[in-house]
Amino acid sequence: YFAIQLIKGKCQLWKGTQFFLWTVRKADRCEQEVPEYFNFASDVLDKWSQIEKERKGPSNPALWWINGKGDEIKWSFEELGFLSQKVANMLSGPCSLERGDRVLVILPRIPEWWLLSVACMRTGVIIIPGTTQLTAQDICYRLLASKAKCIITTDVLAPVVDLVASKSQFLKTKVIVSESRRAEWLNFSDLLK
Repeated sequence: YFAIQLIKGKCQLWKGTQFFLWTVRKADRCEQEVPEYFNFASDVLDKWSQIEKERKGPSNPALWWINGKGDEIKWSFEELGFLSQKVANMLSGPCSLERGDRVLVILPRIPEWWLLSVACMRTGVIIIPGTTQLTAQDICYRLLASKAKCIITTDVLAPVVDLVASKSQFLKTKVIVSESRRAEWLNFSDLLK
């Protein structure tokens, strides 16, 4: 756990036992190298995953999710990296998405949303996030405007997507994040097995 405060142009680190102080010092002196290409998944998440593997003792959670019932999921950096790689393989495999393709993701605040976000960064697939409050007309507009080849949503919104999916000549794959199955939809959990 750490906090950085910027005071009068100086970075101050509070409780920074987990944070690399040299990074703060280099950034404070504008010595941080800016890479020509940057990918959060490989340049940050995978590096923290490697540090976590080399460290002895318990790891800090990279993602700690708690729902309204109190159920929680904690993923370490290593687990988040591994799972996001599986989702990246799903996007490029069964979903047939390539770098530059677009995926419309309409999910509530659940862990799968974070996995998809990181997986899209890994693969170069462009994520088009959407709120679960979208109407059929909203979804249709986003599918057409974005030229999304894939849509990923919940079983609640799947019937709404089915109403408008035929209007998009670009949409090729529909993925449902649910324990249930639906005709003409791939199941997210099944694809990760």
